[in-house]
Amino acid sequence: MKTSALISSLALGAAAALALTSCSASDEASQPKRGDHLKVVVTTTQLADFAAEVGGNDIELTGMLAPGSSAHHFDPTPADLLSLGQADVLIVNGAGLDEFIDSAIDASGFSGTLVDASAGLDLETARAITAETLEGQNHEGEHEHIDTHGHSHGGAEGAAEPQSADSEGSESSETSEEDHDHDHEHGDLNPHLWTSPRFAQGMVQQIADELAKIDPEHGDGYYERAGAYNAKLVTLDEWIAAQFARVPAADRVLVTGHDSLRYYLHDYGIAYAGSLLPSFEDNAEPSAAEIDSLVAAIKNSGVKAIFVESSLSPKLAKTVAQEAGVAVIDEDSLYVDSLGPDGSGAETYISASLHNTRVILEAWAASIDPVPSALEGA
Repeated sequence: MKTSALISSLALGAAAALALTSCSASDEASQPKRGDHLKVVVTTTQLADFAAEVGGNDIELTGMLAPGSSAHHFDPTPADLLSLGQADVLIVNGAGLDEFIDSAIDASGFSGTLVDASAGLDLETARAITAETLEGQNHEGEHEHIDTHGHSHGGAEGAAEPQSADSEGSESSETSEEDHDHDHEHGDLNPHLWTSPRFAQGMVQQIADELAKIDPEHGDGYYERAGAYNAKLVTLDEWIAAQFARVPAADRVLVTGHDSLRYYLHDYGIAYAGSLLPSFEDNAEPSAAEIDSLVAAIKNSGVKAIFVESSLSPKLAKTVAQEAGVAVIDEDSLYVDSLGPDGSGAETYISASLHNTRVILEAWAASIDPVPSALEGA
C-alpha cells in the first residue's frame, strides 16, 4: 500500500526539522557515529523487539509502528520521518510487507544502511508454504532450526536456511540517496514471516549479521545477544510443537481474520481452512460468495472456532460463526500484525507467541504444559 501523497506533504515539515538538526549529507552519513550509539529505526513491533534483543545498549532504537498498529495501513508521521532521516540503519521486514517505506525513505532523506530481515530466510520455501491449501497441508510441520551463526541443524530437507546478504545471487542491503529501492514484487509470498519462531530465528540472525558488519566494534556483543535470544526461540518452538502434537490431526484446523498465520500453521501441523478476509492484508473486503465459501469450508473441515486478530473488528467473525455454528474467540485476540500494548501479556515476540498458542489450545480444550523457565518473563 502506497502512501506517497500523504508522506510528500509530511516531508515538508520533516525536512525543515532535519535542516536544523542534521549535518549536510556526506560519505560519513551512512557510517556509525563513533562515540555515539548506532541509531537504528525499525518498521514493525516484532522487528523492534528483535533489534532490542540483538542491539542491547549498543544501539539507539526507534520503532515506527506502535503496539496495536498494522503495517498494512500505516502512515508515517513527521516524527517518524525525522527519526528516519537521522538514522544510521533502517531495518524492514521485507517480503512485500512494509511497502510504505519507499516513500518514507524519499521524504526523509535517509542515507544510511537498509537491512531487510527477510534476506535471512529461504523465501522459496516461504512461497511454497504460502501456496499450501487445506487439502495439501503438511501435517509434519518440519523444517530446520537456525542457529546464531547461520547454520541449519536438526530438521527435514527443504528447511529454511539463512542466506547472507553478501552471498552469491543476493544484493547488498546498503542504500544511498540515489539507490535505496527494494523489491516489493512478492504477490505470491505471505509477508507474515515472523509468525514462525523458526523463521524468526533467521530474521534475528540477519539483524545480528548486518549490525556487526555496520558496527564491527560491537560485533561480538551483537552475536552474543543474538545467540542467547535465538536459544530462547528454539525453546519456544519446541514448547509450541509439543503442545500441538497432542491435539488430534483432525482437530488441528484453523480459521483466522486474515491470512496471517500461514507459517505458524505449517510449523505445527495445523490445517488452514481459510480466513474472513481473502488476503494477506487486514483491510481487504470479502465478497458474499467468498463468505459463503468460507462458511461451507468451516462446516466441512471440523473447525471449532474462528480466531480474531487484535487488528480486526470481530463483527464479521461473529456473523460468519453464527452461520457456520462455531464459536468466536475475540475477547482474547491473537497478536499477529502487532505486539500488544503494556498490560496485554503480549508485549514481546515471545510473550505474544505464548499468548496466541494458549488461546488456540484453550479454545480446542487441549491440555497445556507449564511454560519453560527460560521463557518466563521473556
